[in-house]
Amino acid sequence: MEEKTQELEARATLRYARISSRKVKIVADLIRGKKVDEAQKIVKFAPKASSEILEKLLNSAIANAENNHFMNRANLYVAEIYANQGPTLKRIRPAAKGSAVRIRKRTSHITIVLRESK
Repeated sequence: MEEKTQELEARATLRYARISSRKVKIVADLIRGKKVDEAQKIVKFAPKASSEILEKLLNSAIANAENNHFMNRANLYVAEIYANQGPTLKRIRPAAKGSAVRIRKRTSHITIVLRESK
């Protein structure tokens, strides 16, 4: 019989980030499965709007792993990273001929899960 061992993981979540989840997923796909140090370098130099947000969230996940779960930073990797759509803020902007156009300001919920490689 195969025994399932509980694998230790550290996570960090940012909810209601004022950026579209579609924009976040571009950078998230770049760092998924990478070692933490490599992921930090990628996020730092990626010329995307979500890079700054993901850099802070990644640093938070690393701090959670080290301080709360006593994991070794050298063995950490990005096991999961996903960005789901949050609530959309609806705003109205005046348009031609007295009409109005709806502006959708999108938000997202971003989660990073780190695990230790063996």
